[in-house]
Amino acid sequence: MNEVYFPYFDPDFDKLPERINGPTCRVCIDNESMDDCTVVKVDSVNKQGLLLEVVQVLTDLNLIISKSYISSDAVWFMDVFHVKDEHGNKLTDQKVINYIKQAIGTTRETHNSAKAKTYANMVFSPEPNNNNEHTVIEMSGTDRPGLFSELSAALADLHCNVVEAHAWSHNDRLACIAYISDQSTHTPIEDPNRLASIEDHLTTVLRATITPTPTTNQPNQQEAKTADFLGGEGAVTNVERRLHQLMHSVRDFEGPPSRTASLPTTPSDSESDEEAGMKTTVKIESCDEKGYSIVNINCKDRPRLMFDTVCTLTDMQYVIFHASINSDGGYAFQEYFIRHLDGCAMSTECEKERVIKCLEAAIERRVCEGVRLELCADNRVGLLSDITRVLRENGLTVVRADVETQGEKAINAFYVRDMSGNKVDMEFIESMKKEMGPIALQVKNDTIRPSSPERSRFSLSHMLKASGSLITLLLSSNPCKYS
Repeated sequence: MNEVYFPYFDPDFDKLPERINGPTCRVCIDNESMDDCTVVKVDSVNKQGLLLEVVQVLTDLNLIISKSYISSDAVWFMDVFHVKDEHGNKLTDQKVINYIKQAIGTTRETHNSAKAKTYANMVFSPEPNNNNEHTVIEMSGTDRPGLFSELSAALADLHCNVVEAHAWSHNDRLACIAYISDQSTHTPIEDPNRLASIEDHLTTVLRATITPTPTTNQPNQQEAKTADFLGGEGAVTNVERRLHQLMHSVRDFEGPPSRTASLPTTPSDSESDEEAGMKTTVKIESCDEKGYSIVNINCKDRPRLMFDTVCTLTDMQYVIFHASINSDGGYAFQEYFIRHLDGCAMSTECEKERVIKCLEAAIERRVCEGVRLELCADNRVGLLSDITRVLRENGLTVVRADVETQGEKAINAFYVRDMSGNKVDMEFIESMKKEMGPIALQVKNDTIRPSSPERSRFSLSHMLKASGSLITLLLSSNPCKYS
């Protein structure tokens, strides 16, 4: 038998470019230069989407980015971030520092690196969530009062256990991502026929009150579907990035479908002049000398703001070459020098107007007027459906939700508001507290509107005690600013 010979490759050959040009990605974390923040410096060979991946790493750790300077012209990416932890302090935990170095350092090498999960008030954990144990369902469409509750009930009726769910509502549109498993086996649902039945049932719920409009050329956007959650090159898409994409797909940037049916968006009488003056403004100018479009954003500052804007520009196929981010006194200023992926700047007013609307929508999606409810209860099948049903039956609608399961506990965070558009009656919340027994109640804003007409009392505690659940409820009358 003839021998087969293969060419020899030196194992150090792959490392040759790094030995000649240095490492392809360098991350430096400096706690000495600044008195009030930690400086994170990133130098790397550039690629499309790298800035978003770096910002996502910092955002997933609940870090506050107070300043940033970005330059990625040519083939090299250089970025400086001034960051603080969620309490406004420097980063001192060496585990967090090491994780940042590792996570950013591997963004060029693999898209499957561990991502920190910090929804609601979850503690940082570098361990990835094994989503292979669940089936992912995406739902999007026109929102209506009580829709999230109806979807939760539909999943319960379909014998699906909701392990995790995240929902956003903005401009009368809803986007929701739910991780589900079979109610009896607690395993992923893989039967194609059953999955098709689940999709059809949920889509029917989404379309329940939608009147067909034959005059429009747009496809029906009310849909539910299973998802692999994959982006380009097999990258696992961040949940919040996917929520942005879903909201964009149902065109929430165009405003509510029916202005007459929308809740009031004008500032309330109790809103201060300062709050009213911090309205989001987005402007786009042209830099003909360098061939850039310059995007200027002024708005109220909040955590995750940079992620939202960078995510939107990236998903709209724009490349960020230079940027300057600064926040001071609760106000944020962002400036981006961008071109489209084809290398061209924005050439028409129509394109500029669309980018402005999309950025404004991305900034506003996290801002929801309402009361925040945090519930921690013994987990059981149908718990989410029961809680949201009680809220719906008593005139409260969920405008934002983050639901997770940790061991035997269900951690639920809801932002709710009155279906009539008024502020939630805090006296009614107090009566709910008495009905439920000893719970922790926190009200951050003591300015409360006069009581609305009395509603019928309900017993959320009775419902939960019947299943042996223990529950903790925290309430806040402040508007949702982030989470």
